[in-house]
Amino acid sequence: MKISAVTIFCGSKLGNDPAFEAAAISLGKLLAQGNLKIIYGGGNKGIMGAVANASLSHGGAVIGIIPKLLLEWEAEHKGLTELIITESMHERKLLLYDKGDAAIVLPGGMGTLDELFEMLTWNNLKIHDMKVFILNTNGYYDALIALMDTMDAQGFLYDNWRNRLIVCSSPEEIIELLAF
Repeated sequence: MKISAVTIFCGSKLGNDPAFEAAAISLGKLLAQGNLKIIYGGGNKGIMGAVANASLSHGGAVIGIIPKLLLEWEAEHKGLTELIITESMHERKLLLYDKGDAAIVLPGGMGTLDELFEMLTWNNLKIHDMKVFILNTNGYYDALIALMDTMDAQGFLYDNWRNRLIVCSSPEEIIELLAF
């Protein structure tokens, strides 16, 4: 399947490591240069804002999807190609999944993990078959990767999770594997 749109899941905060923002900016630029549309949570703060602004500043198309209840909290981005406002978080997540051809997970918090695990669960249940990538900047997701290995070793996974989740250490590696 040809990939034309990538859903990005990431934090609405920058985190403590400047490398997180730098990787988000690099990824946004590379996606724009590859003519890949970004679908994301619609915020203008944190990693969300960094990846969106980088893409936009390099001529990329960015669609934000934000529920009404987060309009103030996440400071919706007013300069997007398109901003879709949903009634609920569930509606938001469904649109985020439906509009992308692949998903990339950058550093983030609870919401990011929720979206990651829902994507992996839907993939496991064959609700979709999108490629899902983790950008493991400076080892941010090392503990999660170890947990996934433990879940597998302890017999709680139906198949090898590494067949569903592609772990990358740089934006360039993800772009290469997207093979657009």
